[in-house]
Amino acid sequence: MDTLLANLTLGFSTALSFQNLGLCFVGCLVGTLVGVLPGVGPIATIAMLLPLTFNIDPTGALIMLAGIYYGAQYGGSTTAILLNVPGEATSVVSTIDGHQMARQGRAGIALGLAAIGSFIAGSIATLLIAALASPLTKLALLFGPAEYFSLMVLGLTFAMVLARGSVLKAASMIIVGVLLSTIGTDLETGEDRLTFGISALSDGIDFTVLAMGLFGFAEILRNLENPEARAILTTAIGRLLPSSEDMRKALPSILRGTGLGALLGILPGNGAVLGPFASYSLEKKIAKDPSRFGKGAPEGLAGPESANNAGAQTAFIPLLTLGIPPNAVMALMVGAMTIHGIIPGPQVMTRNPELFWGMIASMWIGNLMLLIINLPLVGMWVRLLQVPYRLMFPAILLFCCIGIYSVNNSPFDVVLTALFGLVGYALHKFGYEPAPLLLGFVLGRLLEEKMRQALVISRGSFATFVERPVSAGLLVVAAVVLVVAVLPAIRKGREKAFQE
Repeated sequence: MDTLLANLTLGFSTALSFQNLGLCFVGCLVGTLVGVLPGVGPIATIAMLLPLTFNIDPTGALIMLAGIYYGAQYGGSTTAILLNVPGEATSVVSTIDGHQMARQGRAGIALGLAAIGSFIAGSIATLLIAALASPLTKLALLFGPAEYFSLMVLGLTFAMVLARGSVLKAASMIIVGVLLSTIGTDLETGEDRLTFGISALSDGIDFTVLAMGLFGFAEILRNLENPEARAILTTAIGRLLPSSEDMRKALPSILRGTGLGALLGILPGNGAVLGPFASYSLEKKIAKDPSRFGKGAPEGLAGPESANNAGAQTAFIPLLTLGIPPNAVMALMVGAMTIHGIIPGPQVMTRNPELFWGMIASMWIGNLMLLIINLPLVGMWVRLLQVPYRLMFPAILLFCCIGIYSVNNSPFDVVLTALFGLVGYALHKFGYEPAPLLLGFVLGRLLEEKMRQALVISRGSFATFVERPVSAGLLVVAAVVLVVAVLPAIRKGREKAFQE
């Protein structure tokens, strides 16, 4: 307990510096803006802003990028409630009862419940991260190359199973991502691989190029083809603070949603997205009168919003302790850490304690900032929603191009980003999700490195992956998860759940 308090003290002293406070505020504000504007997600935004962090110290850069991520979870609820349009995938459930409350003249109370529930969930999840960080990091230090390889295989398996669409499509995206990570110089021999004689590819594909192309450029193309259809709520928003009766009904849902979201957020493969859906299903099942749901039940909004924010926070646990990104946003965070010369994994806590605990402390500060940002500025967000997207996207595209060019001062990178933008757009049209591809790309090089290290230690014997108990256990879990996912009954249920 004393060690935890000492670590949190170190974290708050780092996070409360003037620069880090400012970067946290900027991240939260940009994240809220991103969540409020449907069609511009946190993945694309973090990819766009990544080049701007090169001149910032690593701690401040990661604090700002993390603020964008969980700030987007807050902002997404605003459009879900006021427009019946989810700003983020995780805000889909909030439209069901949140918009109904708005239509009944209780938009302010719905927004207040969403913000308060998210703050409570974020605070509890931050404490959970702080409590689990040390023991998980000590456990991770016992891992050898074989265990790390098996753990990454398990993570990619979860990413495959939890991705939208068919398991086969997700598997193909992961394989493509792993193959893209092998382009460039071989880790041991120094020979060029898959460069096709293009010298610009000798150092491999830059992470920011791939991320901004697949998510930034492709997202712009997708939104430009869709006609704008937004009906701003014309009724008064009303008071923002819920009554004691509203809080009495919502508080148990907030706590249940927090627990469920925190648990699912730790799962590799974007388990955080499932939190709000699972929370809504749970609240509806245990309710005395399930018919209230879908008609403006406060529990149907508070529970999923809490699960949403808790999952966004606990997704940092596998990233910070094991160096394994559980979703596409965390893959971007791994890329940011690597760019700043920090090797993700258990060594971060011992080698960069200020960064590790500063990020954790900044999450609680960020949640407090978001509570202050969201409630008083609701009127401004509503007016912002009236700005046509066709005026925004040219500026976003120009900003992306400048950012990509500034990374290596290379026109080739801009062209390659545009190419990946077209690829990302085509993937969407054919029903392929690009997030597993990005995860495969980020983990591909680590996967190869750990596999080679394990084979060197075992003198070329692949049996080392099944002879070591932890490694074998992780591979067995991965195999079981994959087999269960492709069973006909499970596959149909999975597809039905994603369609809903």
